Amino acid sequence: MPNYKLTSFPLCPYVQRALIVLAEKEVPFERVDIDLANKPDWFLKLSPLGKVPVLEADGHVLFESQVIAEYLDEVTQGSLHPADPLQKARHRAWIEFASQALATLWGFYTVDTAEEFEAKRTALLEQFARVAEQVEGPFFTGDQFHMVDGVWGTVFRYIQSFENLGDFDFYQGSEKLRNWHDAVLARQSVIDAVPADYHEQLLAFVKNRNSYLATTIADKAAA
Repeated sequence: MPNYKLTSFPLCPYVQRALIVLAEKEVPFERVDIDLANKPDWFLKLSPLGKVPVLEADGHVLFESQVIAEYLDEVTQGSLHPADPLQKARHRAWIEFASQALATLWGFYTVDTAEEFEAKRTALLEQFARVAEQVEGPFFTGDQFHMVDGVWGTVFRYIQSFENLGDFDFYQGSEKLRNWHDAVLARQSVIDAVPADYHEQLLAFVKNRNSYLATTIADKAAA
């Protein structure tokens, strides 16, 4: 097995994808965290897109989180995808849908106005309602944890933090979503993909954005 070095950022949900696969497959690796607000020159030379994660494997550089996750799954024993090609493709499709949900979440905590904020919240509700139709439970397609579950775990982690800030009704009472959320976030690989103080770091990051959500948090703290 090659020597692996992962360049990352502690709060990045896309880094978490790679970390979850590395943990599930018990792959040894070296990790280096960087400051995305002050990217070192050596990192910019490695990453054509200037984004984390980046995986170095014996001098070869891989970028884009899902490419890294798929590579790691392919070169290790077993698979975090279903064996059936149609089901595997279906899982990959809902992984892409999770990427769209992450993009919406980014807007949710960075937009400036109440109108934009509510539009993002509404979009999230629609996305969660859509994926809820697919969930069999306790994981996405039953008792076995797959890569799609780990990817959605990066979404659920945001929800877990934001639910502590207000009643946003993300899951609209869906027991399927709540049970899936709970099962995935209880997985050790998902737990270990972020630092113990993740919620505090995320809250500080949101506050520094001066977004509508940050203003709401400040108003509640003052009250």
